[in-house]
Amino acid sequence: MKSALITGITGQDGSYLAEFLLSKGYEVHGVVRRASTFTTERIDHVYQDPHESHLRLKLHYGDLSDGTGLRRILEHVQPDEIYNLGAQSHVRVSFDQPEYTADVVGTGTLRLLEAMRDYTHTSKRTAKLYQAGSSEMFGAATPPQSEATAFYPRSPYAVGKVAAFWYCTNYREAYNLFVANGILFNHESPRRGETFVTRKITRAVGRIKLGLQDKLFLGNLDARRDWGFAGDYVEAMWMMLQQDEPDDYVVATGTAYSVREFLEAAFGYAGLDYQKHVEFDARYLRPTEVDYLLGDPSKIKSKLGWQPKVGFQELVAMMVDNDMDLARREQVLLAAGHTVPSPARD
Repeated sequence: MKSALITGITGQDGSYLAEFLLSKGYEVHGVVRRASTFTTERIDHVYQDPHESHLRLKLHYGDLSDGTGLRRILEHVQPDEIYNLGAQSHVRVSFDQPEYTADVVGTGTLRLLEAMRDYTHTSKRTAKLYQAGSSEMFGAATPPQSEATAFYPRSPYAVGKVAAFWYCTNYREAYNLFVANGILFNHESPRRGETFVTRKITRAVGRIKLGLQDKLFLGNLDARRDWGFAGDYVEAMWMMLQQDEPDDYVVATGTAYSVREFLEAAFGYAGLDYQKHVEFDARYLRPTEVDYLLGDPSKIKSKLGWQPKVGFQELVAMMVDNDMDLARREQVLLAAGHTVPSPARD
C-alpha cells in the first residue's frame, strides 16, 4: 500500500486529493494546524474512527512554520508521496499579512524540502514531492501563459509561490530529489472557501434567490481567469508523481472568462439578473491587479494525457446547485427560530 502525506488536507484541494488517493488504495496522512475549533469539515465524509483497525486516513498536528515538526511527521509517516498544498492562499489577504504569507508559502516550502532531504538521506528511502504552484505567479505576464512564460508576480502570495517554485527547482537539481511543480490555474468547486470570488458569488445567488440577502459587493468585474474544477486538478497532481522523472506542468483549461461572465452564468442559471444585486466596493481591489490569466495546458495534455472533464458552465451549475441547497437549509433554520451566521463577506 502506497503512503501519501498531504499538507493543507483540510482545504479544498486537500480534501479532493485525499478522496482521490483513498479511492486508489493509498494510506493517506494529513497535516492539520491546531485550532480551537474543528477545521476538518471538508474531509468529514472520508473520516474514519481512529479506534478502527486498518485505518487509511490519519491526521497529524503540524505547520509549515515548524520545520522540526515536519521532520518528525516525515519520519513517522515514511511517505512515498508528499503533496504540499498548505498555504495562506487568499491573494487579497496576502497584502494585509505579507510577512506571514511569505513565511508559510515561501519559507514553509523550504522547510518541507529540508525535512524531505534529511528524511531521504537518513532513511535511505525515496519520496516524491508535488509542489502546488499558482497561476498568480505569472501575474502581469502576457497571456496565454505556459511553462516557458517568465513569472511576473503581483502580490505577496504570488511572490511567495515564485520563491517556492525556485526552491523546489534548486533542490531537485542540487540534491537529485523528485520534485514536481504544478502551476495550477484557478480551480473551483462547492468546497471553495466562501471568501474567494467564485464561491462568494454562488453563495450570494442562493441567498438572494431565497430572499436571505439582497446585495453582493465585489471589486474588479473585468478580471479574466481560467477556471476549472478542483476535482479534475488533483488528478493532475497525482499524475505528475507517477512519472519516472520530475517536471513542471501548467494545469489549466485553456479558456478564460471574466468575473462579470461568471456572474452572468451563476445568476442566470438561477433566473436572476446580477445587475440588480451586485454593487462595487473598492475595498476588494488589490493594490496591484492581475487582469488576465489564461493557461496553456499543451504540455500536460501531450506528456501525461491529462484532460479537464468539467466545463465552465457545468462547474458554475454545480456550485450554484450546492449553494441553493445550503440556502434552503438556512431558510428552514430561520423559520424555526434559529440564528444563522451570515456568510463570509471579505
